Amino acid sequence: DICRGRGHHKFVPKLTFATLSANPVMSDTFQERNELEHISLAKWADAFVVAPATANIIAKLANGIGDDLLSTTALAMTAPLMIAPAMNANMWRHPATQANMRTLIERGAHVVGPESGHLACGDDDIGRMSDPEKIAEAIDSLLTPRTDFAGKRVLVTAGPTVERIDPVRFITNRSTGKMGYAIAEAARDRGAEVVLVSGPVQLKPPKGVETVSVESSAQLCENVLARGESADVVIQAAAPADFTPETVADKKIKKTGEDMVIRLKSTTDIAAELGRRKHEGQVLVAFAAETNDVIENAQGKLVKKNADLVVANDVSRKDAGFGVDTNIVTLISRTDVRHLPMMTKREVADGILDRIQEIMAGAGRAE
Repeated sequence: DICRGRGHHKFVPKLTFATLSANPVMSDTFQERNELEHISLAKWADAFVVAPATANIIAKLANGIGDDLLSTTALAMTAPLMIAPAMNANMWRHPATQANMRTLIERGAHVVGPESGHLACGDDDIGRMSDPEKIAEAIDSLLTPRTDFAGKRVLVTAGPTVERIDPVRFITNRSTGKMGYAIAEAARDRGAEVVLVSGPVQLKPPKGVETVSVESSAQLCENVLARGESADVVIQAAAPADFTPETVADKKIKKTGEDMVIRLKSTTDIAAELGRRKHEGQVLVAFAAETNDVIENAQGKLVKKNADLVVANDVSRKDAGFGVDTNIVTLISRTDVRHLPMMTKREVADGILDRIQEIMAGAGRAE
């Protein structure tokens, strides 16, 4: 069925929509069928697609405003939401629109576009709605179960490590494990047999995934190397510590008023060790969480670790990296560099798995 917002009739008449789609067209006049139309529509649909999605409807969706049939249906909807933004470039770049987009993405909305090209205002810039064919492909992908990893063994690491100083204090980092858990869930949903080796996080173990909990970098290394040999794909999304204290006090170190020096030693480079042990046909994926020279550092890591793919991101950004539900990454292989737009971490996970599929087919594998 087609549900229109208040202003859509000014662009395309209702009869045109009904004729071309061979489906009924609802608008914001609640009396057309019955006063609970938005509830019945929400229960009926397998997906809720807003195309084109103007700045106005994006703002309504993000802020829970329900003042017409379209927006009230959205509030009642439990099916996946997909939006195809379309607006003037300045409206798209406006901080309010970008904040609303982040809100929707963090809630799990799927986004298609916008594209760059000739706009209705006469400018050539970003803001065009994606082609209907591309939107249809995205809907099909959203609703069709994928089994392209069936029969594959995928090892995923996630979260930080904890390097103890004494029974109370430790060295760690800001990793929450969200990206690694999203990858494990995506691989599971695409048919893989998944093992997740996770540092300490505040996330529930994914159903249908063998989850191994570790604490230190040494424990992570031991478990990854033990399981890595039998894995077809190893995705290293964890953030293990690079250094650990030389000694660990068995009792809490008391404050004396004097400066204290803690001597650190390097931990095992797990990615490099996996690269040395890599077997024929295995795909190794490393992550590069950087704050500067992101691409250059990731390209260096690709070679040094004998990886097939490096997922690089700038963790200094507020809308990417640690602690948020969105990410902006660059996929760097031996053959190309691909920039992904801001997505939910689950969508990023599927993007990574898509690239791994290409590598397994022979496109961009490390020698």
